Amino acid sequence: MSGKVVADPEDALSDLRDGAVIMVGGFGLCGTPENLLAAVKAKGVKNLTLVSNNGGTDEHGNGQLIKNGQVKKMIMSYGGECKAFEEMALAGTLQVEWNPQGTLAERIRAGGAGIGGFFTPTGYGTLVAEGKETRVIDGRNYVFEKPLRADFAFVKAWRGDRAGNLVFRKTARNFNQVMATAARVVIAEVEKLVEPGELDPDSVHTPGIFVDRIFQGAKYVKPIEKRTVRPRAGVAA
Repeated sequence: MSGKVVADPEDALSDLRDGAVIMVGGFGLCGTPENLLAAVKAKGVKNLTLVSNNGGTDEHGNGQLIKNGQVKKMIMSYGGECKAFEEMALAGTLQVEWNPQGTLAERIRAGGAGIGGFFTPTGYGTLVAEGKETRVIDGRNYVFEKPLRADFAFVKAWRGDRAGNLVFRKTARNFNQVMATAARVVIAEVEKLVEPGELDPDSVHTPGIFVDRIFQGAKYVKPIEKRTVRPRAGVAA
């Protein structure tokens, strides 16, 4: 390890242990830290709690860890594309803490900003609000949500420099940016690692002060959850 740069995902995960709480960036399979998730699977750590937008699929994203029996709990907003997640959640062998998507993002942001929680009208009167504090503010019902923090945050960026500054590309920015503020150890994998000064300062989405370890990933698959096509006018099917 030289500064923040590590050789590979295995080196980046040298202190990952059973029972860790991990924030995993990505939206569906877009912008997911593929190399880090593969390394976690190979390492075999168990009883993990994952904070993520979704459950991935059986073969990609968080789903591969769920299917491999490494995940104890998911804190998430969507789980519809992973058969293993569905079966384990319904059987009660996987704990699930559901969040409206905006609430999940704001809980992570609150954790990163040091905010003790917030009131939101989203979820009031539903199962999401069970056991939580509620309040009427200006005649409207709200439910209190607590912040989220993690032991590790795994983020995936398009480009990064050796100082840890990150640039995300388009929708792959998703949950990655906010998660980089809300964990004890932030590990970034990037498609291209450059020298300090090569990134336009005005284009940096996550400053290096938030990033503890960084490495250049390899062999990105960038899978698609559901590939759908429609016929083009004038083109035979």
